[in-house]
Amino acid sequence: METELIIAIGAILAMLVLSAFFSGSETSLTAASRPRMHTLEQDGNHRAAVVNRLWERKERLIGAILLGNNLVNITASALTTSLMIGWFGDAGVAYATLGTTFLVLIFAEVLPKTYALHNADHSALTVAPLLRPIVLILGPITLSIQFIVRWTLHLFGIDLTANLAEHIAEEELRGAIELHSGMGKEVKHERQMLRSILELDDVEVEEIMTHRKNVVAINVDQPPAKIVDDVLASPYTRLPLWQGDSDNIVGVLHAKALLRAVQANPSNLDSLDVASIAATPWFIPESTDLLSQLQAFRSRHEHFAIVVDEYGEVLGIVTLEDILEEIVGDIADEHDVHIEGVQPEKDGSLLVDGQVTIRDLNRQFDWYLPDDEASTIAGLILHETRRIPDVGQIFVFHGCRFEIVGRLRNQITSVRLERLNDDGTNESGTTGTAASA
Repeated sequence: METELIIAIGAILAMLVLSAFFSGSETSLTAASRPRMHTLEQDGNHRAAVVNRLWERKERLIGAILLGNNLVNITASALTTSLMIGWFGDAGVAYATLGTTFLVLIFAEVLPKTYALHNADHSALTVAPLLRPIVLILGPITLSIQFIVRWTLHLFGIDLTANLAEHIAEEELRGAIELHSGMGKEVKHERQMLRSILELDDVEVEEIMTHRKNVVAINVDQPPAKIVDDVLASPYTRLPLWQGDSDNIVGVLHAKALLRAVQANPSNLDSLDVASIAATPWFIPESTDLLSQLQAFRSRHEHFAIVVDEYGEVLGIVTLEDILEEIVGDIADEHDVHIEGVQPEKDGSLLVDGQVTIRDLNRQFDWYLPDDEASTIAGLILHETRRIPDVGQIFVFHGCRFEIVGRLRNQITSVRLERLNDDGTNESGTTGTAASA
């Protein structure tokens, strides 16, 4: 009798251990980092390779774990009930239910899952080799269960064959980037770069181009000596050439090509044909996204393009460096502001040129000002206020306080910008309010 009791108790304990194994395995394999497992497999870790193979057939894996877990839990419950009935009669059913629930909940569910959740990668690498044969053995049963499940769901109009991986892949990457925690300069810069790469196909060249009014262009009809002086006075190596009208771009002059031509005939600059040494201009529509433009720059081996609107009017220029800066950003001291046109004030506010882009501010300060309808701070104010504000007017939206500091005709030239706290106050405690019309 004692031997049978020991065997029964030993069997119950064994079932609890197996239940804990299945519960912990389920948690560890679902919580483990897939990118880390992929990296470990590439480094030659065989256990990580097993984890990845199990993930490839996740339905079979989960089915085998749940099947094994339910089998051992039901077996443990049946053995405990039989044992309790032998001791306490019909009341043993209630004792068995309470006792089994307590043991399974604490030692076979919460305890192993808590450990696996806090040590997911290590646990996954440990249990994967043990689970692989179990998945193979229970494979035929889990396939039958999957068929029944899919057929039942199909009756309710639920289709599991639709592939949503491509649709959610970018969202998963964005979420992983935002979870890349830490406020250090290096971590912040990494997060900015990764975020910018994913946004390349959402940003058009119009948003990052140098506007035509800020473009340094050269009149090709000038004397060659004057053109040489203008090129030497410019900080840029590529300069658009226009003829007759500033919209009539006839070429792109590279400073090195000009210097070679000058070196070839230094004594007679008047005979220099600047138009002949200039490259043919490349015109692109304003709606071109940055990812497509980056690929076009690579395929054409070009660095410079003229941006035009639907009527062919020149809007500005965009360069390969402009796109690369959208990815890399500025590497600067964490206390300095290195955006051109942004000046920090003593009271903590920023004096911002109206043409500073929203993307630059968002990237520099980790803000989330919307840039769907406008690309610059001036454009954002015009879009939100639906008016051309006067100097001194103050507006509050998107968690920021905007004070119009400068205006030239109908253009907002300067804005004092201050980030507000969640309660609507700035650092000095003053409540920001929008100015009335």
